[in-house]
Amino acid sequence: MTDATASVHGSLFQADARTRRRRAAETRFRAYGLGAVILSVLALVFLLSSVLGNGTGAFRQSVIRLEITLDPAIVAPKGTDPEALAKVTTIGYGRLLDQEVIAELTAKGIDTAGMSAKDISAMLSKEAAADLRRMVLADPSLIGQTITFDAFANGRIDGYFKGRVTMESAALDSNVSPAQLLLAERMRDAGLLRLAFNPGFLTAPDASELRPEVAGLGVAILGSAYMMMIVLVLALPLGVAASIYLEEFAPKNKLTDLIEVNISNLAAVPSIVFGILGLAIFINFAGLPQSAPIVGGLVLTLMTLPTIIISTRAALKAVPPSIRDAALGVGASKMQAIFHHVLPLAMPGILTGTIIGLAQALGETAPLLLIGMVAFVRDFPAAPPEGFFDPASALPVQVYNWTTRADPAFMERASGAIIVLLVFLVAMNAVAIVLRRRFERRW
Repeated sequence: MTDATASVHGSLFQADARTRRRRAAETRFRAYGLGAVILSVLALVFLLSSVLGNGTGAFRQSVIRLEITLDPAIVAPKGTDPEALAKVTTIGYGRLLDQEVIAELTAKGIDTAGMSAKDISAMLSKEAAADLRRMVLADPSLIGQTITFDAFANGRIDGYFKGRVTMESAALDSNVSPAQLLLAERMRDAGLLRLAFNPGFLTAPDASELRPEVAGLGVAILGSAYMMMIVLVLALPLGVAASIYLEEFAPKNKLTDLIEVNISNLAAVPSIVFGILGLAIFINFAGLPQSAPIVGGLVLTLMTLPTIIISTRAALKAVPPSIRDAALGVGASKMQAIFHHVLPLAMPGILTGTIIGLAQALGETAPLLLIGMVAFVRDFPAAPPEGFFDPASALPVQVYNWTTRADPAFMERASGAIIVLLVFLVAMNAVAIVLRRRFERRW
């Protein structure tokens, strides 16, 4: 460049006005991008802290530890054979628990002035007598012995130690009184009442409105597992087969173009539409039972298929054409080239797409609501294949169900269920990442 040219266009070592504007625009864009990332992280932190703050209490429950002597005159008045024991109702066990609670309070010197026996027994969960009865029916040899039994405190007492219930709210609540809360404090100080880990939240079935402290996710977890089994067995082979045909064998014409467009459109269809389709075809037309994992699995299979097909086709396209040409060049048929060379190399992408599709299906709620899985289900479904046709619930539906109930304890349960659901989703996505890292091929 001559001096004359440099004088017209400026120096290369000194930025002109246009360059400064371009650099300023780049700086602003970086600031916008960084601000968006920071805002997203803050929103995620706020969401997780809210869920964890509200839901961790569901994994801990207030229990009253009692030393109970299983008096045969109360729990086995007509003998210890199973039929005779089954005839003893929870009323007798409730009386036994009431006696033992008062005896424990007296033995530890806890002041119960102004409290009636009914007020004291009301501090126990309504499920405590049923739990004790089930324990005796499972092991009749306990009759006559003195055992240590952890009885759940009722939901209001538990809520007091978790901050949901206050003295002011108790004064306006017909289910608990300030005197009961003060007695609960004295029981805690004496070591009779404590917060303990609650494995029943993961293993127990749902409970009624009056027993939020014993509501669990057992049926919902099992129902979700059954549905994921059905989705995996149906969606994976169908989706992979359809992808291989469309990508490797189907002629390129208007019909296949129309099919590809509709597959892409199906991936964007709202999930509730699949619920309406499942209600019309699988329940009204085919006559399958409502609230059954088989119907939920079929609906979620239809919803997951487009995702698996799209991801599988992308994985097949990522395999270099030279792999196919090399296989065909040494005498392999097209079928052999695809199944012996292309498909194994595309398998990491296929598995990743499948797991992501399953994770998406695991969190769906709307289609399951339409097929009746919102119903209250307390009995566990049987083992497969019979269990596929038994009533069950699902994790996202259980979250929805609990949020619609009036007792604040169910909101805590719902947040705890969200934590469990997030753990499953994170685990499934982690498996997808590990599979991709382990089997990924680079060319």
